[in-house]
Amino acid sequence: MQPTSPSAGTVLASYPGYADAQAAVDRLSDARFPVQRTSIVGRDLRLVETVTGRLDYRRAALSGLATGAWFGLLVGLFVGLFAEDAGSWLGLLLWGLLFGALAGLVFSVAAYAATGGRRDFVSTSSLVADRYDVLVDPAAVADARRVLGLSASHPPGDPPVPGYRPGTEPRFGPDGLPPSTHLPPGAPDR
Repeated sequence: MQPTSPSAGTVLASYPGYADAQAAVDRLSDARFPVQRTSIVGRDLRLVETVTGRLDYRRAALSGLATGAWFGLLVGLFVGLFAEDAGSWLGLLLWGLLFGALAGLVFSVAAYAATGGRRDFVSTSSLVADRYDVLVDPAAVADARRVLGLSASHPPGDPPVPGYRPGTEPRFGPDGLPPSTHLPPGAPDR
């Protein structure tokens, strides 16, 4: 049974980074927990745009040239597959490359000119979360807590594993699982 929506379920633990939340779900998977009952939800999202450089006509032209050349090469390769001889295949490939590069250059320079200098930089964008919650279907919370070594009264914002400190990895047994998974059957949770 999967939660009804990606953000439905009980918060099992919160982590400062996605890799930590992913590692917790991986530990659940390694213990044969039904991970289809879990979700990782990023909270307090923000958009981060990192400026990578200045944009001018030269950079716009080179970028368009390269992008167009790749696209033209791909089209030439695809059309060349239906060519009857190797000579025409190579010719189609080269014409595709040339035409694609020229078209990419023209369109890229025209697009840059159309901005009128309102965006003279190149950037990359990414979504970043302040924390990542691991959510579990309410019917499976007790099993998930047992696998991760969390007590039933464990507040989700506290460190998720006993002995865990931000920036360090928790200690595990020789099989990579938390010590609480090595309890004999019927033993109470810690």
